[in-house]
Amino acid sequence: MIQDREKISVVWFKRDLRLEDNEAVVNALATGRKVLFVYIFEPSLLQDPHYSERHWNFIKQSIADMNESLEKLGTHVFVVEAEVMQFFKYLLSRFDVSEVFSHIETGLLKTFKRDKNFKRFCRNNSISWEENINNGVFRGRTDREHWKEDWEGYMKSELLPFEPYGPQQFISSDELRELEKDIKTTAVNTLAASANFQRGGRATAKRYLQSFFKERYVNYAKFISKPMQARESCSRLSPYLAWGNLSVREVFQEAKSIRRTAMNKRAIDAFTSRLRWQAHFIQKFEMECIMEKASINKGYHKLKKDISLQYQEAWKQGQTGIPIIDACMRCLQSTGYLNFRMRAMVVSFFTHNLWQPWQEASRYLSQVFLDFEPGIHFPQLQMQAGETGINTLRIYNPIKNGLEHDPNAVFIGQWVPELQKLPIAFRHEPYKLTMLEQKLYHFTLGKDYPAPIVDIAKTRKRASDEIWKLRKDEEVIRESLRIVNKHVTR
Repeated sequence: MIQDREKISVVWFKRDLRLEDNEAVVNALATGRKVLFVYIFEPSLLQDPHYSERHWNFIKQSIADMNESLEKLGTHVFVVEAEVMQFFKYLLSRFDVSEVFSHIETGLLKTFKRDKNFKRFCRNNSISWEENINNGVFRGRTDREHWKEDWEGYMKSELLPFEPYGPQQFISSDELRELEKDIKTTAVNTLAASANFQRGGRATAKRYLQSFFKERYVNYAKFISKPMQARESCSRLSPYLAWGNLSVREVFQEAKSIRRTAMNKRAIDAFTSRLRWQAHFIQKFEMECIMEKASINKGYHKLKKDISLQYQEAWKQGQTGIPIIDACMRCLQSTGYLNFRMRAMVVSFFTHNLWQPWQEASRYLSQVFLDFEPGIHFPQLQMQAGETGINTLRIYNPIKNGLEHDPNAVFIGQWVPELQKLPIAFRHEPYKLTMLEQKLYHFTLGKDYPAPIVDIAKTRKRASDEIWKLRKDEEVIRESLRIVNKHVTR
């Protein structure tokens, strides 16, 4: 029976939602067999607490964008809701699947285990599964020897165009519609999605890329820490890189090309250095995925913190009584974006001032970050929590950061509108209002806006004392040396 079924190649899209510079697509077309493009919405991931509707909408918009390009080739992405093995068992009942192409995904432990199971499935069903390097992150490395050179070599390698010679190379849309009758599919329409979020898809990604390198990049370094101005002067490419609408390689090469005639070469250099740092953290997680659950430095496992659901909920809802923190959390909840310094600050506040375990922040932040990238998410959480043993301990002073980076309280005023009636100084520190001043401004602390849920100075000192004391622990020191040897370029 299997001889009667057409041999096909499958491209399994994951975090590489593009047709251009996609090695999986190029390799599938090179087989000479008909190609089927598939995206699988796995129930196990749809229910995973790290994800939320904003992610699924972004993915659907990205697929819809690809389908616009594929329409003229008479095909589209086959979008199904099933577990991976369930889907491929179904596919094998209709086709002789010869090869599957995808990228090496540095994802959650759940997806890593799924991929190991799928590898066995392919072996048992005589399917060749080829995984390609994704954005210069390499699987199987045990240290960082020559990693920088390898990454730069990958970034400078030739881009891969999408150049099919005709519709005959693909499973047709008519055939796909027949397949869709027998398996649960997912529509990619997202008309009800919030307009506050960046829209997914390569076309939109390219517009952000072009506007950044045309003019926005000039103030990149100047405004990178400003919560208001960073929304324009930063590239805003992070969701398009996290979900693969753009490859890091093409962004890197575009930056290098623009630099030749750029008005502000230092800004371009600062941007490309952060592309490498992005890969550095993903590589770190790829090599030590235990970071999803526990601190990479095992010495910090003995750090005990009391969980306060009341503190956590106030932090999530932007009701801590610290205006810049609350503005950041409300902005993040509404738009899915926050610049790096403010992200670091809200994690610092959660882990140090509220003295909560970073794991308790992990799932909520992953849900609200539109650009959730596991390989950056978990290492960064631990670094900001001060639990690596190799990074400088940074406990951000939110008031100082607010005054320095939002001096006129414009950002605070937008996201904490209940403070707009107050003079600028009191928008940063409304708890300093006297009772007379509260009456003067028709404002009641504790009613119109909460009083601070913690004393910043006292909680900062406690956190600093506890973490610095632990840094002298023998296991922390031993682990720090191990981490340096494994993850730092010699």
